[in-house]
Amino acid sequence: MKYSVYPFTSARNIPADSEAIHLVRPVKKELLEKILKKCGSLKRISLSSSCLKRIPKKTRKIFSEKRIELRIEESRGRAIEIPFEKMLHLIELRKDFQSLRGIEETTGIPKSTVHYLEKYAKRAKVKKGSEVIHLK
Repeated sequence: MKYSVYPFTSARNIPADSEAIHLVRPVKKELLEKILKKCGSLKRISLSSSCLKRIPKKTRKIFSEKRIELRIEESRGRAIEIPFEKMLHLIELRKDFQSLRGIEETTGIPKSTVHYLEKYAKRAKVKKGSEVIHLK
């Protein structure tokens, strides 16, 4: 899993065993240094192409010295706010041939959301509290 890093993200919120992070916006060099110090096993940083253009050369040099791969990834859309365990439960109920209305009545999640999650959700990020976690 990758943890999203915003300019206001604290380095304390990122687990020390993280191997990958996703930069949503360019962040200050000091924050990146704290993250690199805390996460010794960090191997990849994913970011958008526009974010990569805005990262200073000195910061890129730090990444190359630490042999951290910068990978351009487009991750559009909002994170799904339904807890991951509940999403798995919804999918299992649909596999058991439960109706959308029946699932709505038992879980309280609208049937349109259940249908969306079942058929069209190709999102790879979910929200866990106030943190966005990338599943890829």
